[in-house]
Amino acid sequence: MLRIVFLLLLFVLSPLSVASPENQLRNNASPYLALHADDPVNWQVWDQSVLDRARQENKLIFISSGYFACHWCHVMRRESYQNKAIAALLNEHFIPVKIDRELEPALDAHLIEFVRSTRGSAGWPLNVFLTPDGYPLVGLTYAPAESFKGLLERLQKVWGEQSRALSATAKSAALELYASAEPPAESPTIDYLRLGDDLITMVLAFGDDLGGGIGQQNRFPMSSLWNVLLTFEKARSDSRVQALVTLTLDQMAAKGLRDHLAGGFFRYTVDPGWRVPHFEKMLYTQALQSELFLNAGKRLGREDYLAVARDTLDFTLSVFAGNSGGYIASLSAVDPQDNEGGGYLWTDQQLTALLTEDELAFTRKRWNLHGDAVIDDGYLPTAGQSIEELVITLQQPLAKLRELETSARQKLLADSAKRAHPRDTKQLAAWNGLLLSTLTHAAQAFDSSRYKQAAQALKEYLVTELWDGKKLLRAKDAVGEIGQATLEDYAFVADGLYRWGLFVQDQSAIELASIIVQQAWQRFYQPSGWVSTDQSLIPGIGSDFALSDNPLPSPIPVLIRLTAEMGDQGRKAQAKKALQMGYGEFKERPLWYATHVLALLEVNDD
Repeated sequence: MLRIVFLLLLFVLSPLSVASPENQLRNNASPYLALHADDPVNWQVWDQSVLDRARQENKLIFISSGYFACHWCHVMRRESYQNKAIAALLNEHFIPVKIDRELEPALDAHLIEFVRSTRGSAGWPLNVFLTPDGYPLVGLTYAPAESFKGLLERLQKVWGEQSRALSATAKSAALELYASAEPPAESPTIDYLRLGDDLITMVLAFGDDLGGGIGQQNRFPMSSLWNVLLTFEKARSDSRVQALVTLTLDQMAAKGLRDHLAGGFFRYTVDPGWRVPHFEKMLYTQALQSELFLNAGKRLGREDYLAVARDTLDFTLSVFAGNSGGYIASLSAVDPQDNEGGGYLWTDQQLTALLTEDELAFTRKRWNLHGDAVIDDGYLPTAGQSIEELVITLQQPLAKLRELETSARQKLLADSAKRAHPRDTKQLAAWNGLLLSTLTHAAQAFDSSRYKQAAQALKEYLVTELWDGKKLLRAKDAVGEIGQATLEDYAFVADGLYRWGLFVQDQSAIELASIIVQQAWQRFYQPSGWVSTDQSLIPGIGSDFALSDNPLPSPIPVLIRLTAEMGDQGRKAQAKKALQMGYGEFKERPLWYATHVLALLEVNDD
């Protein structure tokens, strides 16, 4: 008997009993997290047990946030998270947690704000060390393996020596940061005339009147901003603003942000000349860019913009369609061989091998596949000479050139398909809600039965799959709910259902939209502002009266506009006050809060 007790004690006290848990990401419903299932890092999923274990073992929590389409996320995985020495450090001295930012958007936004505040900039992969109490201590983005390993070694050493002092410092700094973001105690005095003028002034100050876009570095589409400038009457009457809008849309349509063969838009370009894309294709980008070019085409009488909208929507319906009725999240920036943009680029040798002599001559002029390639790995097709111009340049009849375009495109797309970029098959409520709004608008504008049928099917998916009768789901798989629905899910799904309901007189869709709006107010609105999630495990994920439009439009003006349109007088007054309370935030930076500015001006006009 004593021998049995001794053996039991030996087992309980042995090192095996305190070994790090195994990697928990195998067969995860998130394709991004499942990619990390074979890492030697013992990744944990984000839940209360992580915090409990951190407190029990007095270890720092290491949260790495990324997403499936992210190129540098893949690079850091290959260099660091598959490195056995780095994995050993993480497993022994930290509690490593991997999150999909698209399923934990509120946590990701909280952490990225910390990194931006402490380092001046932020992005993905996003890596943050938290104290056991959940306060961020140190954050960084991509780092080479040796640099990252050195940081782990230094952190492990200093935490072992000064954990109490570091915990206190992290908490104090975090509380100071949270206090600086507290909303005003009462409604501010608003200068409505100046607010619109300030937006225009800032657009003209930061706009690139030679190359289009905003700023001097990379180029994001900023679809919401340009849509506001197409809608806001004072901006529409300013020729300088409209010149910048059309220049920007022309650049987006003609250069490297857009895929000129398969269709669709990349997430952004890394240069200010719109030439070199970061090769991710996101569902929300397709929805927002289609809406932008549709609005611009209608308002400015530009058939070429309408053609871009149709081309982008057709691509989305074809390539982003999921298996269960919704649309998937993204296409990866890297091809199956881990080459960034591999499926979109061709070398001279590849072009010569694929195309006939006539096709090659046509292709070089039509899609700018000549001279020095902007990207080291090959040519990226962009808009070159039009077919009509090529009639003169190549001395060929128009019919012949159309045949060459068709045959060359087919061959290049067939070759591209062999290097097809992997798909993140999550179907997210918010992004599908955005697409439903765009499809509804397109069905009306083009009198298109195809877009109408697609919108009908997407509406059915949202209603039957992502609404469980009581609440909205962010996503789901065969087992059940994935992630937690957030403010943006409620706002964009409600907007999509409401626009569809008005279009086809679907009263059930309008009623469900109203229910979702009411739930959004109940779940996400507090006297101190809007919260992105009502289920936070750590302190500091606070409330805001204003959320920026980057890269999605802020969900707050969407909900406030819906509340006003639905005619609930009690909520309408509350909505107006809530919008006014954000004035202190967006009056200083109206460029990043353009949808708030427009909504506030519209509310004031009412």
